[in-house]
Amino acid sequence: MIAPDLDQLPNDQIPMRSNQRSAFIVPQKIPSVHSFPLIDIAMPAPRVLYWFRTDLRLHDSPALAAALALQPSAFYPIWCWDSHYVYHARVGPNRWQFLLDCLEDVSRSLTILNPSSKLLVLREPAVTLLPKLFKEWGITHLVFEKDTDSYAKERDGKVMENARECGVEVVVGPQSRTLWDSEEVVKANGGKPTMSITQLQAAGKKVGPIARPTDAPTSIPGLGETGLGGIEQTRPVVEEGVGDINAKYRSSNEASYASGIAGPDGMFSVPTLVELGMKPATTHIRGGESVILARLSQILSNDEEWAATFEKPKTSPAAFEPQSTFLTSPYLHFGALSARYFYHRVEDIVGKRRAEKKAVSTPPVSLTGQLLFRDMYFAAQSAIGYPFGQTYNNAHSDNFCLGRFIPWHLPSKVDIKTGLVTGGYEVDSAVKEQEFIRWREGRTGFPWIDAIMRQLKYEGWIHHLARHAVACFLTRGGCYISWERGAEVFEEWLVDHEAACNIGNWQWLSCTAFYSMFYRCYSPVAFGKKWDDNGDYIRNYVPELKNLPKKYIYEPHKAPLKDQREAGVMVKGDGSEADSNGIPLYPKPMFDFATQRDICLAGMKNAYKVGLHGDHPKVLDGTWKELFPDDAEGPTEGSVGGPGGMAGFEGGNGEEGYLEEEHEEPAAATPKRSSGRSKAGAAPESAKKGGHKREHSQGTLDGAFKKKAKS
Repeated sequence: MIAPDLDQLPNDQIPMRSNQRSAFIVPQKIPSVHSFPLIDIAMPAPRVLYWFRTDLRLHDSPALAAALALQPSAFYPIWCWDSHYVYHARVGPNRWQFLLDCLEDVSRSLTILNPSSKLLVLREPAVTLLPKLFKEWGITHLVFEKDTDSYAKERDGKVMENARECGVEVVVGPQSRTLWDSEEVVKANGGKPTMSITQLQAAGKKVGPIARPTDAPTSIPGLGETGLGGIEQTRPVVEEGVGDINAKYRSSNEASYASGIAGPDGMFSVPTLVELGMKPATTHIRGGESVILARLSQILSNDEEWAATFEKPKTSPAAFEPQSTFLTSPYLHFGALSARYFYHRVEDIVGKRRAEKKAVSTPPVSLTGQLLFRDMYFAAQSAIGYPFGQTYNNAHSDNFCLGRFIPWHLPSKVDIKTGLVTGGYEVDSAVKEQEFIRWREGRTGFPWIDAIMRQLKYEGWIHHLARHAVACFLTRGGCYISWERGAEVFEEWLVDHEAACNIGNWQWLSCTAFYSMFYRCYSPVAFGKKWDDNGDYIRNYVPELKNLPKKYIYEPHKAPLKDQREAGVMVKGDGSEADSNGIPLYPKPMFDFATQRDICLAGMKNAYKVGLHGDHPKVLDGTWKELFPDDAEGPTEGSVGGPGGMAGFEGGNGEEGYLEEEHEEPAAATPKRSSGRSKAGAAPESAKKGGHKREHSQGTLDGAFKKKAKS
């Protein structure tokens, strides 16, 4: 009898295994590795399937270490190409390219450790594929890292059920994409979501110290047989142009599943953007564990003072080439960088400087403070589940407040059967639909806002204070449009999109949760000038304005025609036309900011006074309108509305269906208001009939494990 070699793992990071095969394994502290069941030497050596997900790295991977500690005779590192993300999650070309970079990078790293190994990219979702692989490859153990995201938990539950039926033992490694296990943090917080850094830190102390990172392996076993002769691929059924939320980014048909499970030539290769039918990526940000570790090593070795005294609010949102921050967020999202590794590298430097009595920064503004914010949002999402990503049916209690109800324009459509948003929205005002389109495309007529949105779309990343500025502008400080619309745009365009953080930040900035000082708004003029008085950031991302005098760079509509002509630009229109007779056009502001800010503040004050939340019966049944005067900001006219801020129940009854119509950007100019009120502009017929038809999104599962399939 021999025990697996687990000596390299600290006791609090060893995944518990059961002597009952196929049991769900919960990581926990144990007094000794000898409390593990022993492996009989007469038993065949394990054949281990290691399933990479949000841990695309070799350093600090307790689950990977646990898999290798099983001393497998065959070791299969795999990635399952999930149609949920290909078709139903909002992902633009830039984030796809970053993911593909990370997959290629980890595959190269595996091959360096063993020339006969590589990452096997399998082109079928895990739920349908893994049971077939278990049998075909004679798998005895499935190992993966715990994931507390709502979709992942449902998917993993089904996978483990399938493994149990196949007699395969499952080993679930501890969650290492965060500093602490999010579910353990929630338990330590009394079962409630963490609403502040203070709450997170208090709960974290109860969970225990942040684990030190584990070393990367120095060798791995080779692959076993990889034949797929006995397996028939189950392909997703997606009608062309229907049910594909990312169709607008494709220049050709999506074909990543067309070449079978193993891909072209049976090489288990990483798909390309061409196979995805995607347009080329425009970001300069490259993904991969080796990329970020090399960058961190250079920064932390050469500039310890910057790392130790870093204060996020003092970094400039207008800095570019290079940016003013470490730019670690996309690597943390895909697991190319361990949060614990980053935390301890910085803390070691901070501890050294403290001992030398040198200046250091502290949470929440420090580098480690940013990781604490991330954990705070992860734990909040873990506590609430899917409703965390919406106002409707979001939870609150006397001890915490999430999902404050505000009757925003362009409210989300709701499936009242599931209590979840559908991914579509209702157009209650043609004016607001136009404002949303202009905000999204970076042609609001406010150069600071437009520069940020154009950088986001082109590069896939913007500074956190830039995110604050455009989020405030869209919601409580300008347009009074639902934060869920903005979160969806960020979901599409950010290379570092993390559902928990994106949702949490949008709730914070819209003052629906985490933060309530709605009267503090970001000016689209003064805030930008604070960081970049000359407007260099604007000149770079809004090049049609690059020659304007400094005096007018933030307010070009005030520039005399003479200055406009000399600068080679004309300020006119709504941005629907790029030029006039060869002269570049820049739009006039889409509203008077001071007037609209006052309208928004009055609306927020009224909504706070009413005091509803997303799970209030009146929000659920549509009688919320009784509490709002007809002239209140938002779609408040009448006494009966629909669920979650909708105009009515029509089109929001949970009827199954895909997106049947899209709101394209109309060529006509933005409708003028009849007064200073944003109520002007009747809703188009599509809104009266229920607005957008249903589309799938990351926010809902919609029976993802029971979809029709064809072979």
